[in-house]
Amino acid sequence: MKLRAKTLILGSAAVLAGGGAQAADLPVKAKAVEYVKICSLYGAGFYYIPGSDTCIKLGGYIRTDLVLGSNSVYGSANNSVAGAHNRLSNYYTSRARSDFSVDTRTATEYGVLRTFADAVFTWTSGGYTGAGTTATNGSTAYTGNAVGTSGTGSITGGALNIYYAFMQFAGFTIGRTQSQFSSPWTNYPGNAYDGLPGGGGWEIVNQFAYTADFGQGITASFSVEDQVVRDTTNIWNVSGATAAGLATGAYGANNIGASRAPDLVAMLRVDQAWGLFQASVAAHDNHAGYYGADETTGHPGDKWGWAGQLALSIKNIPTGAGDTINVQGVYTNGATGYNFHPYTASTYAIYGGTGLGGAYQSVGLAGLSDSVFVAGAGQQLTTSYGFNGAYTHNWSPYWNTAIYGGLGAVRYNGTAKGYICGAFVATLGLSTGPAGCNPDFNYGVVGLITRWTPVKNLTFSADLAYAMLDQKYASGSTVTLPLQSGIAKPGAVYELKDQNSLTLLIRAQRNW
Repeated sequence: MKLRAKTLILGSAAVLAGGGAQAADLPVKAKAVEYVKICSLYGAGFYYIPGSDTCIKLGGYIRTDLVLGSNSVYGSANNSVAGAHNRLSNYYTSRARSDFSVDTRTATEYGVLRTFADAVFTWTSGGYTGAGTTATNGSTAYTGNAVGTSGTGSITGGALNIYYAFMQFAGFTIGRTQSQFSSPWTNYPGNAYDGLPGGGGWEIVNQFAYTADFGQGITASFSVEDQVVRDTTNIWNVSGATAAGLATGAYGANNIGASRAPDLVAMLRVDQAWGLFQASVAAHDNHAGYYGADETTGHPGDKWGWAGQLALSIKNIPTGAGDTINVQGVYTNGATGYNFHPYTASTYAIYGGTGLGGAYQSVGLAGLSDSVFVAGAGQQLTTSYGFNGAYTHNWSPYWNTAIYGGLGAVRYNGTAKGYICGAFVATLGLSTGPAGCNPDFNYGVVGLITRWTPVKNLTFSADLAYAMLDQKYASGSTVTLPLQSGIAKPGAVYELKDQNSLTLLIRAQRNW
């Protein structure tokens, strides 16, 4: 009996143990899934990050460009191989771009805490660059090589860029974003053409800014902004001018010193249902290097320049729903980058035909700067002014057209003209002498763009732009330029003459 009882107990224990193992293998009821919730606080497209009170929005676009008549999608054919207008100049340039942005926002007791980042990967192809070689028979050979190979030329490849990377908190903006000086449409009053002069541009800049909101759409911003690349054009030491440099529109050795002070910017804006008005001012320190090869040669003192801009936008004008007019004007002294922004050229060398006897071709030469000087003398600040604007008309919900234009003018004072003209006469043999020398110039662009949006967030556009260089050298003036093997231009006599360029940008873009 004891043996039977023991066997029964052990068997029961084994059954219970086995039953426990089977129960452990049964699926456990899962926790409820935490679905992503829509965040309606900041507009469409925002969602709560699971497990947090932060809202996030992802965005971006895919864009493809084809430009006819230029080596760049940014602007016209106004210098280097593009301005040469010969067999080395591109008939077309193509580009593809992928953009990705992340926008996060969190409500705090101090207001909204926002971070924003926007990165793009761009691939541009179809352009050859190289120094060229001169053969014994006097011809110029120009070569190009594919990416990854060696040689004098190469094809432009891909580039990763960070457009925006900033945070906003309690009225402060810290990081990389558009200058507070620029209007909301920057250098795009109604178009997609990058190289439009006449006001502060789109190019982003590192900054520390504070914006005060007075209500009713009235705000004021104050910022300190990096000026190293974004807002300095050229500081020319004309004592370092060379024939090779002057032939490209560079009126001296570019002698920008290291950073000393950021640009100081203030802006007042009224943004209401009828449109927008904005007034901006900026102060810019011009800090040059040394007169000569080392620090014992001395240097000119710093000089502060300034810029002022007014911008006006009128919405929903009587010509049609959604029609707009955007216009802005700017004046600068020693701060030319607020008129000719980074997407415009800072030197111009455009070639064309000539009817002048004894001249090989014609050329338009021009250059802009913040200041110029010569060894032993102080900086002479450069003055510029300009404007740009556009009228956009919506033919239907699917079609719209914009007519746009911009003008930038550069003016050198008498002392600066004396420096530059001395180099022109002595180095390039300007035929009309000092009396026919005037480095002032105007650069203007007019254009027409039509866009078709067959479905939401998909747009096809065609943008035709005509650019004009109005140089001020005396009519009939000639210069003798040296051999420029990089653009296959021979050493010869050239007529100084106004020039122009025509480009067509065809674009397809899908936003998401």
